[in-house]
Amino acid sequence: MFVPCGDSVPDLAGFTFLMPAVSVGNVGQLAIDLIISTLNMCKIGYFYTDCLVPMVGNNPYATAEENSTELSINAEVYSLPSKKLVALQLRSIFIKYKSKPFCEKLLSWVKSSNCAKVIVLSSSHSYHRNDLQLRSTPFRYLLTPFLQKTVQNKIKSLNWEEMEKSPCIPEIDDSEFCIRIPGGGITKTLYDEGCSKEIPMVVLLKFVSEGDNIPDALGLVEYLNEWLQIIKPCLQCDDPTASALQWKMPSSWRLLFGSGLPPALF
Repeated sequence: MFVPCGDSVPDLAGFTFLMPAVSVGNVGQLAIDLIISTLNMCKIGYFYTDCLVPMVGNNPYATAEENSTELSINAEVYSLPSKKLVALQLRSIFIKYKSKPFCEKLLSWVKSSNCAKVIVLSSSHSYHRNDLQLRSTPFRYLLTPFLQKTVQNKIKSLNWEEMEKSPCIPEIDDSEFCIRIPGGGITKTLYDEGCSKEIPMVVLLKFVSEGDNIPDALGLVEYLNEWLQIIKPCLQCDDPTASALQWKMPSSWRLLFGSGLPPALF
């Protein structure tokens, strides 16, 4: 499944594996874009899979004309050994009935690579919130049982709110309660697989609506940064006018909503 860019397979033992879910507003994917671009992570390989719709494009993280013509595909892996981080970016939707096999193969690879933990960045439809969720923070987390003992205290110290269980069938009052993530794509499948395979996994998500979801992605990476401290807050920097956190938007975001209006219209 994983194909390295170089001759040898990189050693990812002890790394934190970051990945998005293809979910409402593409918030997880935008958040991974911010992390890869900000940390200038290097591409170490890609996933060769028939589970995703094929696609190819230019380098989304191009910083100069020299590297702008590099090709990118639907599932690529980036790494930053100094912080023991590895990130998977998904740029395509799943082929029908192929999402579950993809999750199974992916988590098997993660387990065989001896990654320390998996963090899934996702989102859920804001209009599915209940009254309690409407009155609280839009961020939620989920932990698989295998990880609860090691990070539960740290998570509690951050005063984060765990994703609440809701009726499995919303229209029936006496329905059993379970974890539901409407609009979350493969999030629930990944979480269930992580629980059954004893994968140390954390799901971080935000309730959002479709639209300009860049602010949601920025909020999600700052939520993650509270825990992992991926980048140092600029409050500790010498420049007092700097923003609290400086995330670098990739060059590809310039065309996030298409090109500008042609002058001929006016």
